[in-house]
Amino acid sequence: MKNKPLEIGVTGGIGSGKSLVCKIFSLLGIPIYNADNRAKWLTSFNDEVRRKIIKKFGASAYTDKGLDRDYIAGKVFSDPNQLKALNGIIHPAVGKDYDQWVADHNFYTYVIKEAALIFEAGSYKRLHKVINVSAPEELRVKRVLQRDPFRNEKEIESIIAKQMTETERQQRANYIIFNDGQHMLIPQILQLHEVISHFR
Repeated sequence: MKNKPLEIGVTGGIGSGKSLVCKIFSLLGIPIYNADNRAKWLTSFNDEVRRKIIKKFGASAYTDKGLDRDYIAGKVFSDPNQLKALNGIIHPAVGKDYDQWVADHNFYTYVIKEAALIFEAGSYKRLHKVINVSAPEELRVKRVLQRDPFRNEKEIESIIAKQMTETERQQRANYIIFNDGQHMLIPQILQLHEVISHFR
């Protein structure tokens, strides 16, 4: 029986550059599981998730185009209990989906799970190593303003305030990739790729 691949997490605060880092890993032939994208897909196309969300938040949670994200955001943004209930539906579904995805990629040396809430959601517990993508808050805010013109600075800072602090992420991660404009990104990724590839 073949060994399962090593499971590596890539996390970081909003605007840190997780997706860019994962894009470079993917160019090295490493499969990437984007937990946030899969969560969005599951809320629209997984019947069990859809049923549970409607039961909890009402039929208005969905339109004919899928999940009404503005409606859900209005319900959970300022109510921690509602947010906990939503995460209680989505996180287990993503975990199950991820399990199947890993099984489908068991011929790789390692795979990557990209997720903003690896530590907060507890999914780090099943991962072999976690990489934190790090950048100063001021730079992260600037990046998100450029990427998401519909957001304003106050909203981005509010999202950052709800996420784990950069210091705590760095302390809990096994590796740090600095995407701060001062360190070259690709050499850091190539070095980590070499290290992870030779764990076995």
